[in-house]
Amino acid sequence: MDARSELRNSKAAKRKKRAPAAEIAVIGEVDDWEKDVVHALLDVPAGGTCVFYIDSTGGSVYGALAVLTLLRYRQLKATAIVLGECSSAALLLFAACQKRLVTAHSTLLFHKMRWQSDKRVDCGEAVRWARHFEELEHDIDDLQVRLFGAAEEKVRAWTVAGDFVTGPQLVAVGLAELLPL
Repeated sequence: MDARSELRNSKAAKRKKRAPAAEIAVIGEVDDWEKDVVHALLDVPAGGTCVFYIDSTGGSVYGALAVLTLLRYRQLKATAIVLGECSSAALLLFAACQKRLVTAHSTLLFHKMRWQSDKRVDCGEAVRWARHFEELEHDIDDLQVRLFGAAEEKVRAWTVAGDFVTGPQLVAVGLAELLPL
């Protein structure tokens, strides 16, 4: 066997040893998928690969941060494919992926964080929460821009305006690749 054949066989053997990418559905609101996605990511070997299939309206920023933190801590290589919608807090997960795929029909809603609480709180707690919320909103906006790694002005403008953005618009500013249907 010549050196080229040995090299090809060695590369082929390494590909076979690599675990296939875990495929993870991210469907519905963050509260609907956070637990399942965390468990699925824990099943992926550290440094492994995964593919997220996203159709999410967003939801809890804390839930999205939990998934994002685990993804980063375990150094997983991730691909995101937007099946329909990827909005609000779900954008954090999308932005954190090394490869991002959208279709011509994908829709993504960028907006400032929204405060919602069903809890009864006293005035002092509400004031402290409002201060925390203001800081968190700024931090999350900055985090999203850093995760995307490009088109900062466009991402910030979309967020401030509360814009619905299409797949082709994301592709045009270099934040995703188009997946033809």
